[in-house]
Amino acid sequence: MYRSRSRVLVICVSLWSCGLAGCSGGPRNAPVDAAKARDALRSALESWKKGEKADALQRASPPIYVIDTEWQSGVPLTEFRLVSDGEEKDAQLFCPVRLTVRGPDGKAVQRDVIFMVSTAPNITVSRKIF
Repeated sequence: MYRSRSRVLVICVSLWSCGLAGCSGGPRNAPVDAAKARDALRSALESWKKGEKADALQRASPPIYVIDTEWQSGVPLTEFRLVSDGEEKDAQLFCPVRLTVRGPDGKAVQRDVIFMVSTAPNITVSRKIF
């Protein structure tokens, strides 16, 4: 009788421990380094303004990975301005930027967009689509 109670207790404790481990929500993302994120965003936008390709910064140290369809499709950037320091949300900085690009007719077109920047494990810069 004592052995069966011991086994039941061991099984219950084991199941309870496994349940706690499964409910922890897993590892959290590293918080964004906001200053580093803003510097990366400025570097990326300066690179675009100079006419460099979106993947040019992948060879930098540290590399910066950029995802922006307008840049990747060859639209020229003539000016940019970070509207604010942005908002830190978990692992990303959401930074509003006013872009001035050259439209197909050669005229300047302003766009107010938001870039999402992460700093860990890699530095990534991407335009928020929705």
